[in-house]
Amino acid sequence: MTDEQWAALEPLIEEVRPRGKRRPQDLRRTIEAIIWRHANGAKWRAVPAELGPWWRAAQLFIRWGQLGAWERLLEMARARGVELGMAFLDGSSIRAHHKAAGARKKGGHQQAATARKLSAARGEALGPKPA
Repeated sequence: MTDEQWAALEPLIEEVRPRGKRRPQDLRRTIEAIIWRHANGAKWRAVPAELGPWWRAAQLFIRWGQLGAWERLLEMARARGVELGMAFLDGSSIRAHHKAAGARKKGGHQQAATARKLSAARGEALGPKPA
C-alpha cells in the first residue's frame, strides 16, 4: 500500500475502528496483511512475515467483523464516492466441516417403511412358507 493510499484510508479506519484499551499495534501493516490475504485468496498462515504476524491480522479481521467495523468502513467509502468492485465467492472449493457429511438424512424412516412394504408384498406374492 502506498503512502498516498494509506493517507486516504487511515482517517476512515480511525473513524470506524472499535475503541479498546489501546490502539492496535502497527495498524498499517496489519491492514496491509488483511488486504494481501484477501487479494491473494490465501490462508492466514500464508501472509508474508514482513506484514506482521498472521494471527494478529486474523484476530483483527475477525473482531472488527463481529463488531461491524468493515461494514461501516465500506458505507463510509461509498458515501465519499469511492467505487467498490464486486466480488464473487465460490463455495464449491471450500472444505466442509469434518462432521458435515455425517448428518442424518431426512426421510430415512420413510425409506425403511417403503422397504418393509415391498418385502411384505413380495412375501404375499410368494405365498405361505412351508413349515
